[in-house]
Amino acid sequence: MALNFGREKGTAEISIDRNLCTLCGICVEVCKGGPLVIENEQLTVRLDGLFGCIACGGCVAFCPTGAIQVSGRDLFPQDILSFDDKSADSPYGSLQQLLLSRRSSRSFLDRDVEPGIVQKILDSASTSPMGLPPSNVGVLVFSGQKAVHALQQDLVKELPKMMLFLTPFTIALMRPFISKDQFEMYRGFVIPSARAFLEKDAEGEDWILYNAPLAFYFFGDENCDTGDPIVAASCAMFAAESLGLGTCMLGFAPYLFQYSPKLRKKYALPARLLPGIMLICGYRRYHPQRAIRRRFGRVEIFRE
Repeated sequence: MALNFGREKGTAEISIDRNLCTLCGICVEVCKGGPLVIENEQLTVRLDGLFGCIACGGCVAFCPTGAIQVSGRDLFPQDILSFDDKSADSPYGSLQQLLLSRRSSRSFLDRDVEPGIVQKILDSASTSPMGLPPSNVGVLVFSGQKAVHALQQDLVKELPKMMLFLTPFTIALMRPFISKDQFEMYRGFVIPSARAFLEKDAEGEDWILYNAPLAFYFFGDENCDTGDPIVAASCAMFAAESLGLGTCMLGFAPYLFQYSPKLRKKYALPARLLPGIMLICGYRRYHPQRAIRRRFGRVEIFRE
């Protein structure tokens, strides 16, 4: 099922140079749930999977040999960039290289993140601009693989309960009372994702927190601006990247906190929860080899 949100619809197209592909499997690892699989000793594209190809560019960025190209959903071969170390001579250049080199990481080494690094990430995130002071943004930190796994198990247990209220029938009943975007989000993303998470958990795989050794949950209450937790999480993400960690923003787990009174009680979260965002971190198992150019949906510059 393709994600048909925003300005791009359908799936992107993937092409593979068989002469360059070594079947290392890195693209399959970084594209969890995506259309790339290795079968019969060949890298194969299956666009009829969970969401098809959403053109995240992960397979292109991480492929060691440059064997993969993606076209569509506003990503094209000319958008693949090489890292330019020379530009890092200026503060802006260093920042730009950090931004370009950041790719969502879902495969981590079996290694916990040191407490000192965790504290540095929090120190950086606390400096983010968050509405009127003092900030009401809260952070739950799950440090260590055991702590993150325990959270993952809590989330998985709540999934079936949430699914009782998110059937195609109940979503259809909600349609007159929610926006078209919300309706498509529930029908096209939330429900299929929840099903996939449960199926993978039954197979012994963690597709909710990806076995990360470190997770931050940034949230707010009714007194927060809706963007405050996201801004703080973004600052934490870039701090973590600058400290040598891989990161990934996750939007599904906050839905579970929002819909589960049991989870809110266990973790002492506000009753009127602003769900915010989850950030997972860890030492990368794989490192990106190239960067991806992205564009805004619309840019207009007004001058006198």
